[in-house]
Amino acid sequence: LNLLRTALGRIMVERSSKFLLIVVGSVCFMLILYQYVAPGVINFGSPHGYFTEEDEGDIFPTPDPHYVKKYYFPVRDLERTIDFQIKGEDVIVFLHIQKTGGTTFGRHLVQNVRLEVPCDCRPGQKKCTCYRPNRKETWLFSRFSTGWSCGLHADWTELTNCVPGVLNKKENKQKSLRKFYYITLLRDPVSRYLSEWRHVQRGATWKTSLHMCDGRTPTPEELPSCYEGSDWSGCTLQQFMDCPYNLANNRQVRMLADLSLVGCYNMSTVPEKKRAQLLLESAKKNLRDMAFFGLTEYQRKTQFLFERTFRLRFIRPFMQYNSTRAAGVDLDNTTVQRIEELNELDMELYDYARDLFQQRYQYTRQQERRQQRIKNHMQQSRTEEAGSRLPTEDYMNQIINRW
Repeated sequence: LNLLRTALGRIMVERSSKFLLIVVGSVCFMLILYQYVAPGVINFGSPHGYFTEEDEGDIFPTPDPHYVKKYYFPVRDLERTIDFQIKGEDVIVFLHIQKTGGTTFGRHLVQNVRLEVPCDCRPGQKKCTCYRPNRKETWLFSRFSTGWSCGLHADWTELTNCVPGVLNKKENKQKSLRKFYYITLLRDPVSRYLSEWRHVQRGATWKTSLHMCDGRTPTPEELPSCYEGSDWSGCTLQQFMDCPYNLANNRQVRMLADLSLVGCYNMSTVPEKKRAQLLLESAKKNLRDMAFFGLTEYQRKTQFLFERTFRLRFIRPFMQYNSTRAAGVDLDNTTVQRIEELNELDMELYDYARDLFQQRYQYTRQQERRQQRIKNHMQQSRTEEAGSRLPTEDYMNQIINRW
């Protein structure tokens, strides 16, 4: 009986050892196979701050499946993925339109982008140093990096004619190989107009803006002032609306259009109706051709499109603040209609921009999901194929017996 028990014990131990060897061998084989089938799936952080899909959970709004397109845009206007060479000669140029949330976005650019060499922002200084990782040259042209180098709130006409020369002077070298990627933010015209009125009411003037066009600044006759004295503080909304020279009217169209097409600020060059049409079409074209634009009313979508366009990541997510000074103004329908009339071109531009923005968001999200489905399918196929080639228990038993 004791001999039988001993024999049975040896058989059980032998079988347990074989089973354990099979399990350990299979696990080791799967680990080795995983490294070949799915390299790079495990992500320990995005190198140098560049965007990867695995970096974070989805914090962005789900695309509206019932969204109805208003304008037709070809795929080339919807696709926005730039191989931004921060170590090369590429430069992001931020066109900052007043009261569009540009100050907040500008701070995101210098303080919230995850970079190999972050911008150096020191307490008490208005500007940050945003050098490339490999040399002391800037990759960002904006208020908080280079200052108002082309004038206070320089527009498209000023920036496109000024930026190359300014950078050549700053870096003390001539460069013709730079690529400039223009970006901007737009805002609902009524809200933006009211916000500008509140700002002017508190004493803001922007009187140091150059308004440079075709090599010169406008004459006082071409650009009269709406007020006498040092500023327009305390002005009522009615006074603000009544000034025919108020640059707040259709500001977004004017700042995005090529003013050279209409004789700059000389109103006698082109008939009023034709001038308005030329400015609007120019603003639409320039906005469409920009590397990126965002909308103040859609902060998370703006963050998403910027990250996907430039393959750069923000450290902290954008926040949507709806309690602005403009939102606190109670208006009757007549006043709102009057503001819309004064900003007729901006209203049309914003309608166009919002549709393009939403279509870009929908398109980019759909492309990402499509690519993810393909990736998942390929990984599943490879895993199944590898699984079919796993060693069977009989095969492993033969190997163990030989050992």
